Amino acid sequence: MSQAITARIARGVSDLPASEWDALTAGANPFMRHAFLSALELSGSVGGRSGWTPLPLVIEDEDGRLAAALPAYLKQHSQGEYVFDHSWADAWQRAGGAYYPKLQIAAPFTPATGPRLLTRDPAMAAPLLAAAEKLCAMHDLSSAHATFVEPGQVQSFEAAGWLIRRDIQFHWFNRGYASFDAFLAALSSRKRKAIRKERAAAQEGVKIRAFTGREIRPEHWDASWQFYQDTGSRKWGRPYLSRAAFDLFGETMGGDTVLMLAFVDGAPIAGALNFLGREALYGRYWGCSIDKPFLHFELCYYQAIELAIERGLSRVEAGAQGPHKLARGYEPVQTFSAHWIADPGFRAAIEDFLERERAGVTQDQLFLGERTPFRKN
Repeated sequence: MSQAITARIARGVSDLPASEWDALTAGANPFMRHAFLSALELSGSVGGRSGWTPLPLVIEDEDGRLAAALPAYLKQHSQGEYVFDHSWADAWQRAGGAYYPKLQIAAPFTPATGPRLLTRDPAMAAPLLAAAEKLCAMHDLSSAHATFVEPGQVQSFEAAGWLIRRDIQFHWFNRGYASFDAFLAALSSRKRKAIRKERAAAQEGVKIRAFTGREIRPEHWDASWQFYQDTGSRKWGRPYLSRAAFDLFGETMGGDTVLMLAFVDGAPIAGALNFLGREALYGRYWGCSIDKPFLHFELCYYQAIELAIERGLSRVEAGAQGPHKLARGYEPVQTFSAHWIADPGFRAAIEDFLERERAGVTQDQLFLGERTPFRKN
């Protein structure tokens, strides 16, 4: 007879042993690391009145060590997820249901693909998902959502009966380029000239530096925070991260962060914060105090490509949305989310919607893929 598996809810990732949590993630993705998720908790970016209440689900072995975990949150809204379900919430509430609270399995505020089922043994995926479903049933939650699931884990969600949703992001892929010029050589002549022109305009009168680890000083974080505040206020009204989060990133993840800053006369005027994974560079937070043409493309896309080539990384993930990335050598790829819906009728309606949406996403990817700037054979 197989031994029963028991899952429990921890108070937060910061309450769990860092070495045990990171052993489950294999350390490849910076946004699933204990340091990142703990920084969000300790800085007050999640918890409190943020609408993100940490509810990590964990399974422990006979010795009390972590054997599996879900980075889960009780959500009171749909902000900071980048997989938009506002129409679902509206439909369910108009039908007399309560869509919120819901369970969110994610790296908060981070549209980057990564593992969501953290296990030593892949066989633990099914018990983890069963625990998430039971948690929803016990507390009358409408649904559970796992966003930006790495492709290798999608099958585990499908096997458990979760609905799979697809979307498109734009990633840059390193095809063994020895330099940025080698990458440009793979583009059509017109696109190659356009990028060189953009870079020259962006760099005119500006000094750009990349800082990492202890090179990032408090005044650099101050500037990065101000840039983030400005962008966040213009785009979505209220930035998600607190100022303390930036300090904690520097203290606990300094070696995994690269801060690109642009200076004019010694003063920073723009910046982009990147996180390093084992195989990828992840672009996250950008902002500026002076609107200089093409500087956004330079800091967020071209400098990221140069850094990825220099470090031998396989790709750059520059965040959500942005078809303008296409002309700059970033290619359309599909991303995945998984959804468990409690009500059978509501689930059937969403399943029908996703089937129709999926066909459109596939067509969009093909359409966009034909319009990359690379030379055609």
